[in-house]
Amino acid sequence: MLSLQPFLAQVQRKLIIDFGNTLQKFAIYEGKDMLEKNIFQGFDATQLKKFIAEKGPFDAIILSSVAKGSPEFEKILADAAPTIILDEKTPLPIRNLYQTPETLGKDRVAAAAGAHALYPGQNVLSIDAGTCITYDFLTKEGEYLGGGISPGIHMRFMAMNSFTGRLPLVEPADFDRLIGRTTEESLLSGVINGICEEMKGIIYRYIEQYKQVTVVITGGDHEFLYNKLKINIFAVPNLVLLGLNEILDHNDRER
Repeated sequence: MLSLQPFLAQVQRKLIIDFGNTLQKFAIYEGKDMLEKNIFQGFDATQLKKFIAEKGPFDAIILSSVAKGSPEFEKILADAAPTIILDEKTPLPIRNLYQTPETLGKDRVAAAAGAHALYPGQNVLSIDAGTCITYDFLTKEGEYLGGGISPGIHMRFMAMNSFTGRLPLVEPADFDRLIGRTTEESLLSGVINGICEEMKGIIYRYIEQYKQVTVVITGGDHEFLYNKLKINIFAVPNLVLLGLNEILDHNDRER
């Protein structure tokens, strides 16, 4: 955690940054309210300085990145406002019971914090359908246990194209049939139906073990999968950003 200045007693305008494997998301919050969200694909230090100059000032900032940290980025943020760089030592509003917290994806931690804020006192399984599909479980006592990681939609298509001699690379499409009548349709059926059945099977196993479980889905591909699952789950598009805002607020309260 990087905090070069003491936090303000009353955080007002906050910048929440989530650097994922593919996209970079910037959200501006006031209290619990998201005022604005921007999504980029590829983002450098010059763009960051411009963004802060145009959208600031900010009272506090939090950065979560699944990639290796950039000292240049962190310096720019710290010069703009008191900044937290989320890591395994950052105080959390949940209890992290993961046995290797230093290897745990920051987006998974944030999703669990967001689930805790939305559904306090409930067992929650959060599914993040992004570059990878992650499953993260939080108990009703607010304890994060861990979960699972599986290849995402694009990764599955790319793997079949890369590791075979003749299978084409196809893009996700709205495909609901079980039987593919061409090679492209067969790839779509295998990936889309396979992911949906995987998700439903994992959800039911959690329900068997913990009885009452609230299930939420988020991530870049959540809209594509949500209606195909045909089970009782909640779509929360900004779960990771919401969780990062909760972590930032928690650190301000603990200051």
